[in-house]
Amino acid sequence: MPVAGLVTDRRMSGDMPTHQVNDEYVTAIRDGAGALPLLIPSTDTPLAVDDILAAVDGLLFTGAPSNVAPSHYGGSLRAGTELDGARDATTLPLLKAAIAHGVPVLAICRGFQELNVALGGTLHQHVHEIPGRLDHREPQNASRDQEYAAAHAVRLAPGGLLARLSGLEEVMVNSLHHQGVDRLALGLEAEATAPDCQIEAVSMPGAAGFLLGVQWHPEWRWAEDGLSRALFAAFGDALRQPRQRRNR
Repeated sequence: MPVAGLVTDRRMSGDMPTHQVNDEYVTAIRDGAGALPLLIPSTDTPLAVDDILAAVDGLLFTGAPSNVAPSHYGGSLRAGTELDGARDATTLPLLKAAIAHGVPVLAICRGFQELNVALGGTLHQHVHEIPGRLDHREPQNASRDQEYAAAHAVRLAPGGLLARLSGLEEVMVNSLHHQGVDRLALGLEAEATAPDCQIEAVSMPGAAGFLLGVQWHPEWRWAEDGLSRALFAAFGDALRQPRQRRNR
């Protein structure tokens, strides 16, 4: 069984630092991708990138309550922004190294934003404040099902990876983010856009290995959605490719 590394958040439980990842990601990797989920902690001193890459066949960069620190893309910190510096220190160099070595990468929500920042792109810190943009945030004081319910359509890029996986031109997705891509990093291409033209998914046609980032949450009840099933299956197929091609 291939191994998929899932980078964790570093959060406080009372006065105790903990490493966390939502169970939905673990289940989607185990059952949707057919892989062994291996949690990669975001330690105060980051684990060596080479050691992580040697232990996994691919990497999933998950969503999180925290945001990429704007200092990583030349932005100014807004009051009330939740950060996770240990995760930034782990994920940003790990993403660059994984792509350079052709290691399969699936990036979701915060992971999607990390991908853009790691490769030199920038973020909008509050998409809903931009004139003409939708409010992409989840509803407040709602049930979990309501938070993750389909919120808006995204248009898939013709001939892109998501269009090929789904056979569709447009799909409905959930929306639980207030940050989003501003300047797209060099080498990335938009795979899907919302009705307000906000980029919702990216790929890298020139990458040596599988690379896909999505702003929405395909892990939520993944088995009930055709595109989510195809997405995790494709990631699992990439994990099972021979390691020799990744220049370990």
